[in-house]
Amino acid sequence: MHPIAHNLILNTDSYKASHWLQYPPGTQAGFFYLESRGGEYERTLFFGLQAILKDYLATPITAAMIAEAAEFWAAHGEPFNAEGWRHILTQHGGRLPLRIRAVAEGTVVPTHQALMTLESTDERCCWLPSYLETLLLRVWYPITVATVSWHVKQVIGEFLARTCDNPATELAFKLHDFGARGVSSAESAALGGMAHLVNFQGTDTVLGILGARRWYGEPMAGFSIPAAEHSTITAWGREGELEAYRNMLRQFGKPGAVFACVADSYDLFHAIEAMWGGALREEVIASGATVVVRPDSGDPADIVHQTLSKLNAAFGSSVNAKGYRVLKHVRVIQGDGVNPDSIRLILERITRAGYSAENLAFGMGGALLQKLNRDTQKFALKCSAAKVDGRWVDVYKDPVTDHGKASKRGRLTLARHREYGTFKTVVLPGEAISADAKALGPGWEDALATVWEDGELVREWSFAQVRARSAG
Repeated sequence: MHPIAHNLILNTDSYKASHWLQYPPGTQAGFFYLESRGGEYERTLFFGLQAILKDYLATPITAAMIAEAAEFWAAHGEPFNAEGWRHILTQHGGRLPLRIRAVAEGTVVPTHQALMTLESTDERCCWLPSYLETLLLRVWYPITVATVSWHVKQVIGEFLARTCDNPATELAFKLHDFGARGVSSAESAALGGMAHLVNFQGTDTVLGILGARRWYGEPMAGFSIPAAEHSTITAWGREGELEAYRNMLRQFGKPGAVFACVADSYDLFHAIEAMWGGALREEVIASGATVVVRPDSGDPADIVHQTLSKLNAAFGSSVNAKGYRVLKHVRVIQGDGVNPDSIRLILERITRAGYSAENLAFGMGGALLQKLNRDTQKFALKCSAAKVDGRWVDVYKDPVTDHGKASKRGRLTLARHREYGTFKTVVLPGEAISADAKALGPGWEDALATVWEDGELVREWSFAQVRARSAG
């Protein structure tokens, strides 16, 4: 856990500290749900809750945490529910009286559906679900990264299916995570990098791999290859560019090996025609390695097309069973200006030119891990029911100025149709924790399961399970 967030009581918004005084007299429980209220994509890939639960909710509240919080809130100007937190400490051993139900991680769900619910399980802690909104709503980030990555996977998969003989063997390494340096924190790199790895296996974000190991038990979720950066090429000087490339080839050019080399430090086309495809051509072929050339500037669609054409002229290609050219000895990776829109444009351009999508991989950085926010998929965690004087009442909002922010009512769960794979959010009857299959109707089942209850992780997913579910 990051040291600054060691105290769960302070991992919230300031105004949350006063909310325990604001509920109606006799309030015994609160019920909240998470949903994507729309956004850029019509479906979201649910992922990342397990990491948050393990790193934050698994640590019991202590007397020292309560004392620290009391001092902080007094100085900050907010009232502090010391009695409520002491009750959690003495009656629950510091473990939060809370039930969290969620759709299985890796599930792809249409927007406007309940993805997760949380409710208090102690009548003296009705305020607790709201208090944790700030922390738990941060699940928007791994969900959104996983969602962007998943949709890019669908696009690349579409072009591979059209132009490649073995699309299934190619897809896993077609989008490489370049985003570690562009995120705001190490935790963001871990959560976002891990979310991308649900869909692909190529990454340079080491912390994403470590996150999958720490939170989902995956020993090695991602892979990379030796690759040059501009400094390792330009350190040889412009007059030494050829020797810089020759050094790459002699260091990494072994039979069956793959390595990447940036080629636009000075003149991309000269580097391809005179150096890689000229002076070094025979050595490349003799090495038995695959050299991945990286153009790193210019209009992405045009530059990729020209790069493929010049490499084809130098090294040749074969025509696969679907009628598209596959380069010999070399490939291309585009890492500049890469986003979901440009990926489609590039693939459309090279497909029209007769090149298979298997010739190309993408490196995506800021657009994958950072150029998104909570509003990308309009995530919200809202109260939909409260138990007051022994009776559950609906809680909702419906602003006349923006009906798009209208919230759902009642104690909710998510139902899934076993045959068609469709989803619908439904209201639970009475005190029921889950929906009875008979009540849901033929073919429907409850898609939410209890993952956390009263301080314990009761349902854990492996990374392999998440990946398989997202691919299904």
